[in-house]
Amino acid sequence: ASVNYATEKAKVTYVGAVTREQLVSTVEATGYTATLPIAVESRGVVDSDTGETGGIGSTTDPGVGRHSKGDEAADWRERLLVSAVLTLPVVVLSMVPVVQFDNWQWLALTLASPVVVWGALPFHRAAVANARHGAATMDTLISVGVSAAYLWSLWALFFTDAGTTGMQMRFALLPDSNTGSGAHLYLEVASAVTTFILTGRYFEARAKRQSGAALRALLDMGAKDVAVLRDIAARPAVDDSPPLSPDNGGDGRTEVRVPISRLVVGDVFVVRPGEKVATDGVVESGTSAVDASMLTGEPVPVEVGPGDIVVGATVNAGGRLLVRATRVGADTQLAQMARLVEDAQNGKAQVQRLADRVSGIFVPVVLVLAVATLAGWLLTGHPITAAFTAAVAVLIIACPCALGLATPTALLVGTGRGAQLGILIKGPEVLESTRMVDTIVLDKTGTITTGRMTLVTVTVTEADGVSTEELLRLAGALEAASEHPIGAAVAAGAMERLRGSALPAVDGFTSTGGLGVAGVVDGHAVVAGRPGWLASQWSQPLDERLTAAVEAAQGEGRTAVAVGWDGAARGVLAVSDTVKSTSAQAIAELKGLGLRPVLLTGDNARAARAVAAEVGITGPGDVIADVLPAEKVAVVRRLQDQGRVVAMVGDGVNDAAALATADLGISLGTGADVAIEASDLTLVRGDLRTAVDAIRLSRRTLGTIKGNLFWAFAYNVAALP
Repeated sequence: ASVNYATEKAKVTYVGAVTREQLVSTVEATGYTATLPIAVESRGVVDSDTGETGGIGSTTDPGVGRHSKGDEAADWRERLLVSAVLTLPVVVLSMVPVVQFDNWQWLALTLASPVVVWGALPFHRAAVANARHGAATMDTLISVGVSAAYLWSLWALFFTDAGTTGMQMRFALLPDSNTGSGAHLYLEVASAVTTFILTGRYFEARAKRQSGAALRALLDMGAKDVAVLRDIAARPAVDDSPPLSPDNGGDGRTEVRVPISRLVVGDVFVVRPGEKVATDGVVESGTSAVDASMLTGEPVPVEVGPGDIVVGATVNAGGRLLVRATRVGADTQLAQMARLVEDAQNGKAQVQRLADRVSGIFVPVVLVLAVATLAGWLLTGHPITAAFTAAVAVLIIACPCALGLATPTALLVGTGRGAQLGILIKGPEVLESTRMVDTIVLDKTGTITTGRMTLVTVTVTEADGVSTEELLRLAGALEAASEHPIGAAVAAGAMERLRGSALPAVDGFTSTGGLGVAGVVDGHAVVAGRPGWLASQWSQPLDERLTAAVEAAQGEGRTAVAVGWDGAARGVLAVSDTVKSTSAQAIAELKGLGLRPVLLTGDNARAARAVAAEVGITGPGDVIADVLPAEKVAVVRRLQDQGRVVAMVGDGVNDAAALATADLGISLGTGADVAIEASDLTLVRGDLRTAVDAIRLSRRTLGTIKGNLFWAFAYNVAALP
């Protein structure tokens, strides 16, 4: 059984005739609640051969009860606020003799009782559940220490002279005004320890509340409704939405808008320019450019036409498409990516806190020491009151206040400093993951590069005296009428290089999907598009200079746009995603930290090698190109299998699963929400140099936590004897 505390899920593999009800009842027997997700049962995830379940969901802390993540945080917050308000006067009354009035101790008891009984109730419940199974955890230590302090105080108040009028308490090093051995009360200890531990638990629950956001962000990317072409006679009764138009299909079918949940395999649906593709399917008619960057991570749109496959949640950037659905619901690529992220999160080993590991040994040892102390004092002739005082002192000293605060206090300071630096840290396990990282895998598009298509080079023919300005003016004007992202990059680049000069108007504009555009600009018949298209369709072959420019652009992984007018090819424009100005410096600093940078991209190998060379990634095997989203996960796992501790930096939906799989996931705050939620660290500014700061900060904060834990144990080791 593998339990993920952050997602509150357990993945169980079993052999033999075991039922799901037995799995749930076994978990419940330990004091926790468990439910099987409906999705698991409906999909039939249990494999009859392997006996593996898709997961047991909602394993809930017995101290808190059956809560959603949001309610759990609210429960801890309510307990914390009430306990803090009641604890403050108890601590002041107990620690400041000048404010101790007659019978103050009874007021302190009245205020401390709700804190110990109700505020610490989750710890008492968990301690009882653990005790039934012979286990001891931090909750056991907390419950025993708090209960010992409170119960001893009750004994002292009711059965010794601690409850008398005029009783005072001073600091331990000062002489006590009351010489009775029962005069010492520990109400402030019971209250303050409870409040401090509640503080840590509240921050932990608040962080856990965000754990499911990655999956929600993925699923929210899909379309919510869809325009389907259906025969009116065969239209299901549930589709009660009015038709948008009487005959959009052109073949007797009527367009009706239905919720995405009602789409079935075989339905033909409409995708207009700017709309999301509703689900995975095959194009039946129409041509367009589809922005698939959420899947591929690459900014260059994919040209599609009849017979081509399109994926749900990608965006239609061009013409109108009719698509026949081939996969819906849980079978779509988007849903598979969501499951990929969830599997990666559930499979990531959570490093158990040092305090929890030690408490399994520490608690029994302390209990034995307390009993031995009681017996030793009694056997040496001391009064029973003195013997109990010594035994209770052992329990109170051992109460793990410092152990419980060692991690959350350092984390609060570390995350606060991180926020100042533009770094968001998800939780304490992130810091431990960072310590041993030796390989950092970098996505290309949007991480090392800007993720936007830009006009890079302009080449004009040597014939006819064509100027660069004329080429930019005519090509920019033509492409300004296009909806294609490459055309937009050409138009924007032309405007920039022409210093904002107005581009002329276009007449007779036409677009040929996947090939190019044509129109009349200033009386010139201008065409722009693929070099082969100009030669075959417009009889405008490129000369040697322009051919060399195309080959050079393609050799560097750039997109070449040939431009011609009045019957001849006149120039070539190279469009490409450009490297961020800070990327090379960031790579150098990462190397300085002893990390091996690896470039991982879905782009082609030539483009990947060109970018890698520009930023200084030159090691053998350090450039991995032409990979799909699922393959990125495989690459990360392969590096881990080689003994590498891997950090992954990415910004796109296609990076989400790899970010969750890596030992340390680092996302850019300028990227997709799902990538941010699936990562461990988020770089708010999107500057790769901040990754260097993040690793340094994580290592420093982890060092502080380890120092805190050392001293928490050290004072116990020193004070217990």
